[in-house]
Order: sequence, then structure tokens, then C-alpha cells
Amino acid sequence: MVAWYFRVLRNAVIDHYRHRTTSARAFETWGREFTESQEPDVALRQEICQCVSGLVADLKPEYRYALRVVDLDDGTLGDLADQSGITAENAAVRIHRARKALRRKVEQACGTCADHGCFDCHYKTVGGSHCDPASA
Repeated sequence: MVAWYFRVLRNAVIDHYRHRTTSARAFETWGREFTESQEPDVALRQEICQCVSGLVADLKPEYRYALRVVDLDDGTLGDLADQSGITAENAAVRIHRARKALRRKVEQACGTCADHGCFDCHYKTVGGSHCDPASA
């Protein structure tokens, strides 16, 4: 009985490590495929940029500023807190709310195209490109 128990235990450990290795390889392969297939072409990037930039302009000024500092300028929450005169915790809440507000705007303006790209978006900007981070 003891020998059987240790054999079952050994097989369970071996199965665990085999499964973990197989899963890691699958995730690595999927990650490479996802990264390669998710790089949008220039036209798609421009279309998305115009749509989202126009929507950012409709947000509250403090939300626009938070998105510009953290997401567009690759700043940190500490940078946002310092520049806005708020605590780091408040900055984290502000960026969370700003992203949530932007997500709602995208869903309202683009509807189902939010899942597939903004080619059918009814929110069209007037004039040139809104892709400049300063305009956000």
C-alpha cells in the first residue's frame, strides 16, 4: 500500500510539471501570435486615434489631463500627483475614473465597433488629425 501511494504521488508530481511546461509553451506561442496579429496598420491606427482623441476632448479637464500625463506621455501616478497637487492615491482613483469615463464614451459613440475597430464609428472629427497628445 505504501509503495502504491508513493507511485501515485510521484506520477502526480510528474504530471503537474509536464502540464505546467506544456501550458507555458502554449502561452508563449499564443503570445507571439497575438502580438504579431494585433499590430494595426497605419490607416487603422489613424482612424482609432482620431476617434478616441475626439472623445477624450469631451471628458472633464482633470480626466483629460490625467490620461495625457499617464497614458500618452508615459508618466507615472507620482508624476500626475505632483503635477496636479494631489496624493498618489487620489491620482490612482483619478486615472481609473478617467479610463472608465473614456471607455463609456467609446462604447456610446462607437457601439459594437468598439470591439472591432472604429471604422463604422459615427463620431467623426472635423479638420485634421487629433493624434497629437497635446490636443488630448
